[in-house]
Amino acid sequence: MMRAVVLSLGLLSSIPAWAVDISVCYNYGCASQARVDFSPQQIRKLRQLFKSVTTPAAERSAIAKAIGLFEQFSGKQTPTWRDKGGNVNDDGADGRMDCIDHSTNTTAYLTLLEHLRLLRFHTVLGRVERAPLIVNEHWAARIMDRATQQEYAVDSWFYDNGHPAVIYPLQDWLKGASPDV
Repeated sequence: MMRAVVLSLGLLSSIPAWAVDISVCYNYGCASQARVDFSPQQIRKLRQLFKSVTTPAAERSAIAKAIGLFEQFSGKQTPTWRDKGGNVNDDGADGRMDCIDHSTNTTAYLTLLEHLRLLRFHTVLGRVERAPLIVNEHWAARIMDRATQQEYAVDSWFYDNGHPAVIYPLQDWLKGASPDV
């Protein structure tokens, strides 16, 4: 039994305290906030996604999946598990998220991945806004390929909580790119 305790403590000490506790927001426009703690097991699941990444494209795929996992993990501690894709399917539920909530949380998740040194090919940038129409404002998180300087929008708003994010070249996203949902 003592050996198991020592191994567990060793695993916990290998993950910095700041890496497992972040703030997430929800209820449109970040009206509500909560602290979310990620367990060592959850961090290991995230690390596993990046284990065999050898290209920027593979890293973007891992990022998309990681955002889905972060949402699942956060949904176990907050009402965000109720969030539905887009804005009209939430029906006023506590835990609903608009693109401001999603882009803010996704940027926090990406920053955590960066602090965990899981992003080898990309750098996290600030959130980005597109406004093709005055009433059609939309926000996303943003990353940049370090080698090519190509920027990408990381958008988790389109799907229900826990679904992988979509990632588009920034110029495509700014022109209105979205999945067929």
